[in-house]
Amino acid sequence: MNRKIDPACHLSSRSVEASHRLQIRIRPFQVPLVQDGLVLGRRAAVGCYALRKALHLLTAHPFVHIEMDDEIISDLIVRESVLLRCPRDWLVSFVLEQIKPLMKADEILQLAIETEVVLTVSSDRPAAT
Repeated sequence: MNRKIDPACHLSSRSVEASHRLQIRIRPFQVPLVQDGLVLGRRAAVGCYALRKALHLLTAHPFVHIEMDDEIISDLIVRESVLLRCPRDWLVSFVLEQIKPLMKADEILQLAIETEVVLTVSSDRPAAT
């Protein structure tokens, strides 16, 4: 029931209508909250120790902590399995060159890293005839 209210009339509690709307989106809670890695800014609200402890409690996947000597980035936390397929030094250089210009010191950025390893095997044996 919608009632038109004359703006000239005195508003009293009897002439005011209220409506409420509630919208809820439901999604599964994903554990861990971190997919492959985090880049922590030097002035981030949550520190490296707290994040590492949370990851340890929330996931069975081990993460590696890489301390950074930088004015913007303080730490890099990356899934151990990523470092099996991507050299640590290359990842650190990539973060400093490509991600650092996109962030501020008070931010924490989440990384989703896709790796692909292509192996080519050759044999010195002659082909079977």
